Amino acid sequence: MAEVVQSVDRTLSILELIANYNEGLSIKDISESLDLHKSTVHRLLGTLIYKGYVIQDPVSNKYMITLKLYELGAKKIESLDILKASKRFTKELMREFNEVVHLVIRDGNDIIYIDKVEADNTIRMASNIGRRSPLYSTSVGKAMLAFMDEEEVRRIWEISEIKKFTEKTVTDYEELYRELDKIRSLGYAEDDEENELGVRCIGAPVFNYRGEVEGAISISGPTLRITKDRVEEIAKSVMKYANLISRELGYKDSN
Repeated sequence: MAEVVQSVDRTLSILELIANYNEGLSIKDISESLDLHKSTVHRLLGTLIYKGYVIQDPVSNKYMITLKLYELGAKKIESLDILKASKRFTKELMREFNEVVHLVIRDGNDIIYIDKVEADNTIRMASNIGRRSPLYSTSVGKAMLAFMDEEEVRRIWEISEIKKFTEKTVTDYEELYRELDKIRSLGYAEDDEENELGVRCIGAPVFNYRGEVEGAISISGPTLRITKDRVEEIAKSVMKYANLISRELGYKDSN
């Protein structure tokens, strides 16, 4: 296990805590939540303010994070080849169906949304760039899992916190793996209200030049618009654009 530097660990814990509260937190709030002495919290907050990661509201005296962490993360996201390769194609896919399109990559046992192309529909998806979701309950996650080896899929399952987000969420490994077999055969995955009631998503994997899963794209929308009888039609386009992005990354389809 890597050596943990106490002051750094405490500083990052403060940042992670404050990030969950848009209205900010007082020193007392932080001290009690993290079981740290107020003087320690005050000292660490001073450093975070100096470095530009935290500000103190002059009226409430509460501490809030700035956008500096987002700026650092954005630099990493912008450097990803998959993001550059996908821009044109995700926009075209959105225009074809006028539904929101997401691009994700894997981070551990989760997926992270790294791009979102909004449609102009009045009903919009409550998703944001940087949001994390489980691999096992999303169309993009399942599309990626289906093209990983079974040992890796099992490992991800075992370290994941398996939760039932809706009554349709698959929480049995054998059932999930049977679905992954089907996804491999079809080339796309469906999230049929498994992650959020009333929302259906159709996702397909994106591969890199080594033939490995690099990420996935999806179309998401209300079940009243993305109906069951439209899934196959939409899936064909999702797979087409996922394949075009894969080619941009140097992937050579053996078929």
